Amino acid sequence: MTAARGRTEITELNRTPREQFVAALGWIFEDSPWVAERAWRSRPFSGREDLHQAMVREVESASHEEQLALVRAHPDLGARARMSAASASEQTGAGLDRMPPADYESLMALNSRYRERFGFPFLYAVKGSSSRDLIRALEARIEALPEEEFREALRQIYRIAGFRLEGLF
Repeated sequence: MTAARGRTEITELNRTPREQFVAALGWIFEDSPWVAERAWRSRPFSGREDLHQAMVREVESASHEEQLALVRAHPDLGARARMSAASASEQTGAGLDRMPPADYESLMALNSRYRERFGFPFLYAVKGSSSRDLIRALEARIEALPEEEFREALRQIYRIAGFRLEGLF
């Protein structure tokens, strides 16, 4: 698929066969190409936001097990482990790779408590945020009720996907 000035055009995506569409957008929702594959059926898209909403609808209509697998596909924030290129770039952009040791240790301890409490990683759309913003959000959200936090995790995933699509178009 060609792209004008390195960016994807929605008209091109609307004409793209399913396999190419999934290859181009399967990474938008972390390690969950099924979202793009299902959203492909909603073409044509009027623009980036229309595409984003179609993808969100597919996640919302997915089974709880599929949603949970999507949430669990994300890495722990600040973890120096294998993660997708998109996640690594987003975390670097928020300065998570340059945290002072005390903040990093605090983040790792909170991540561990959070994962133990909820059974999935803490999700936060880090674009435009600092590592301190992230720690404050984690401290506040660790006390949430499990169902409320699951919904918040999905909202954060939708924000992350929106930022990723914004960078693509």
